[in-house]
Order: sequence, then C-alpha cells, then structure tokens
Amino acid sequence: MSESKLAGQFIDAAIGLLQRVREEEAGTIAAAGETIADTVAAGGRLFAFGAGHSSLAAQDVVYRAGGFALMNLLAVPGVVGVDVMPATLGSALERVDGLAGAVLDSSPVKSGDVLVIISLSGRNALPVEMAMNARALGLKVIGVTSVAYAEQTKSRHVSGTFLKDHCDIVLDSKIAVGDAELTHEGIEAPFAPASTVVTSALMQATMAAAAERLVERGIEPPLLRSGNVDGGHDWNGRVMTEYGDRIFYRR
Repeated sequence: MSESKLAGQFIDAAIGLLQRVREEEAGTIAAAGETIADTVAAGGRLFAFGAGHSSLAAQDVVYRAGGFALMNLLAVPGVVGVDVMPATLGSALERVDGLAGAVLDSSPVKSGDVLVIISLSGRNALPVEMAMNARALGLKVIGVTSVAYAEQTKSRHVSGTFLKDHCDIVLDSKIAVGDAELTHEGIEAPFAPASTVVTSALMQATMAAAAERLVERGIEPPLLRSGNVDGGHDWNGRVMTEYGDRIFYRR
C-alpha cells in the first residue's frame, strides 16, 4: 500500500510545531520546570487541570510510568472527557461562571502549590476563573494555551481576559485558531488537530526540566516506574509511601 500523502503532511505539520515550541518556548519551559522543582523541594503539591480535549495533556502527566508521583489531576466532573452524555455538556460547563471557585474551594489545593491549567483557547470562564481564583489562594499558576486565540478571538469571560492574563508562566503551544492543520480538495472542513501532540510535549518537557533542576539540587525526583517491569511495583510502593501526604489520586 502506498504512503498516505495527508498522513505525511500531518506528521510534518506536527514536527514543525514541535520545532517552534522547542525554539521559542525554551525559556518558559525552563522557568516552569524551575517553579515545579521549587514547589517539590519546599514540600508543596502539584496539580494539573484541563477541560475537554485539553484534559488529555493533564491526564498524561498524572500517575504514569516516568512521571512525577506528586502530580495530581484537578478534575471537574463533566468536563474531563467525552465519557459524559451528552458530550456537549462538557463544553457548556466550561462557560459557567463560578464553577472554578466551587471546585477549588472543595479541593485539597493550598497556598504554595502549583496548578497547571491547560486550555487551548483560554477564552472560557472555567480556565480564566480557575487561574484567577488559584492565584488568589496563593498558588503558582502555569498556563498552557495558544496565545493566538487571545489575539484573534474574544474572551467569553465577563472580564474580557484570557487564561494567559492570569498566569505566573505561560507556555504557548503555537496552535492556530481552529486547531486543524490540514485542508484538502473535496474536504470542506479543515481537519487533523495537533494541539494534543504539542501540548502533551510541552507538559513532558516541563516535567523533564523539573527533574533536571531537582537533581541539580541533590534531590531525587519523585518518579514512578512502569508496573510492567521487574521491580516496578516495589519502587512505586516506596515512592507512594514517602510522598503519600502529597498524592491525592489514591484516596
């Protein structure tokens, strides 16, 4: 079977975006890693939040082999994925004022923790208010978003602001408005979104930078190993016990 031209074009587009992120976001990735390392070293906790498909990149750094055991998912019922019926409910909840405050007030977050908020557009009420309220509670906020949306669309929050306006550090995914990399004759809508690929890469790069900063300080990064390799369960049991008071996905 011959190679698919469109498949190759998508992979090339994704590689191009990853190269842009590597070159243009190197400084902010390093800063985000430093902030996470500072928090881990100081005894703080780590949380990640994303709504809809943005939640995929948040889930990708929670409870997985090679990841930080301390990263917890800040889940908002109904907005984490497409398992909710109807799936459109998740999109609607992103626009509800006051939901972020209620979630944070009932969560274990506290001053000194880090919250990574992932939102491609950064324009809806939920990520904007999540960032605003988190900073008011004394958390450091790292935003992962596409700055292009703030330049080319209107905010849906009453303040007229975007996620990027309420973060200590902003990682720009460079994704174009609409999140579709390809067009083709005979296909009326643009297609092939790359935001998950790029955003997940940004998250993993940030965690790698955090691990680097920790080991430079003589601190062993609190990493998990695969349970499918010999010794993995014993290793993870030790890590879970040592950091049990900072891990919330086991409770």
